[in-house]
Amino acid sequence: MVFNTSCARRPLLLAIALSFMPAAHAAPRPPLVLAAASLQESMNAAADAWGRLGHPRPVLSFAASSALARQIQSGAPADLFVSADEPWMDAVERAGKLAPGTCIAFLGNRLVLAGAAADRRTIALDRAGPLLAAIGQARLAMADPDAVPAGLYGKAALQKIGAWDRLAPQIVRAENVRAALALVERGATPFGIVYATDARASAKVRIAGTFPAASHPPIRYPVARLKTAASPDAEPFRRFLISARGKAIFARYGFTPL
Repeated sequence: MVFNTSCARRPLLLAIALSFMPAAHAAPRPPLVLAAASLQESMNAAADAWGRLGHPRPVLSFAASSALARQIQSGAPADLFVSADEPWMDAVERAGKLAPGTCIAFLGNRLVLAGAAADRRTIALDRAGPLLAAIGQARLAMADPDAVPAGLYGKAALQKIGAWDRLAPQIVRAENVRAALALVERGATPFGIVYATDARASAKVRIAGTFPAASHPPIRYPVARLKTAASPDAEPFRRFLISARGKAIFARYGFTPL
């Protein structure tokens, strides 16, 4: 007896054929963006705007720029890196992790002293006296001044106005600028050194003073595509961020387009 096996084989042959065909209708992988903690609200807004244009919404991961840079140097896969300072981006570039020609500084910020919203004092920050008098024996919150950009900027400013040596023992070191802000929000410290955009993002604090721009290195945020970028949207999204339309989104949150 002869059995016709052609029909029985068709589902198997079809499955084998399909396994070698590209997933034409599969959604492209969204870009993974490693971004400085101070960019939380603004980068989420930019990702939302990109999604509304018909693209997969980028996946965002926020932390201190120093922590993100070390992850990249250790081989963590990602598509874009946005740092709160240029030295950490330079460190990633020296490690050979950046796609050549894709690094550009596109945002600026200001360094401020944040206090509780109910504290209406205004503190001059062009010299040490007013700040020392306001803090007294209390604690001062700031991001780690040995590694995190906001802390490095803060240390430079305190040194410039002559307050660092006095205040160093009173500093509460936070893992990133948003953690420093949270200490002020909870009342754990009366003041914290943060970016102007961080203070603006919280209804629980107000800006008690702004450090002179000349008291610290310029606050510049660079963005770059990484060599590990695998998302087809990585470069288009980078270009969107640095475009006039992208910068306008960040400007709404208090950043200065460069």
